[in-house]
Amino acid sequence: MNEKPILGIIGGSGLYHFPLLKDTEMVSVTTPFGNPSAPFFIGRINDIKVAFLARHGIGHHISPSEINYRANIYGFKQLGVSKIISISACGSLREELAPGHIVIPDQIFDLTHKRERSFFGEGCVGHVSVADPFCPSLSQLLLDATQRMGGFAHKGGTYVSIEGPRFSTKAESHVYRQLNMSIVGMTAAPEVFLAREAEICYATMAHVTDYDVWHESAEPVTVEMVIATLQENTELAQKTIVELVGLIENKQQCTCADALKNAIITDPIVIPVKARQKLAIFLDKYRI
Repeated sequence: MNEKPILGIIGGSGLYHFPLLKDTEMVSVTTPFGNPSAPFFIGRINDIKVAFLARHGIGHHISPSEINYRANIYGFKQLGVSKIISISACGSLREELAPGHIVIPDQIFDLTHKRERSFFGEGCVGHVSVADPFCPSLSQLLLDATQRMGGFAHKGGTYVSIEGPRFSTKAESHVYRQLNMSIVGMTAAPEVFLAREAEICYATMAHVTDYDVWHESAEPVTVEMVIATLQENTELAQKTIVELVGLIENKQQCTCADALKNAIITDPIVIPVKARQKLAIFLDKYRI
């Protein structure tokens, strides 16, 4: 039996490849939900097999609203990945979360409106619990690895996910602050929800690149600011992933792998053949 990658890495803005991967091969997959953003790069970190995907495609040509999130997560599931680390850029909504810092969020507020948020539908209904959307066990390991590598990391906080691709207005940014949000980004939703439906542990390493547009003394966010900060943090992100691989244990420390247990409410008898085929990778485990 072919060895399956344990860890999946989703590279966001500024992280389009992972040169620390050894013995790499490029793997293209097709899914019932279309094609992922790019081919997966499968390789090894310290003898552990991992899979890397460029979220925005090679050359960053896919907008946050145009990403096929379902195909991306489904692709990781097909490869056998059980844990995903998402690397992303974010704007800070709190004074103490300064540019250059890392935030490992534990909550999310979804303000997107154009994206497919679930694998379920078309005759098969699943209601998965996302009260705690990010895997607490994997998030803690990610925090530990980041700090070991010298990153200034913050534990917890709420990530507000906006549609994009535009940045926030000042009015929006101030409202997010009034709602006690911590950081603002464009890609964690529906990625985190789909990972939960796929029963894959998911944690986000959010790189603070700016103070959004609310800060009175800081300049409003620009693409140049985002890229400059991300380039500085790219080495940290890659070293953190290498450190994280050494911390991951095969024993499950959370309930992510059983997220669909009792979540599928549709009578198996009435699930259409087409829906059953698309969702077999999830349903077969529960003999549905």
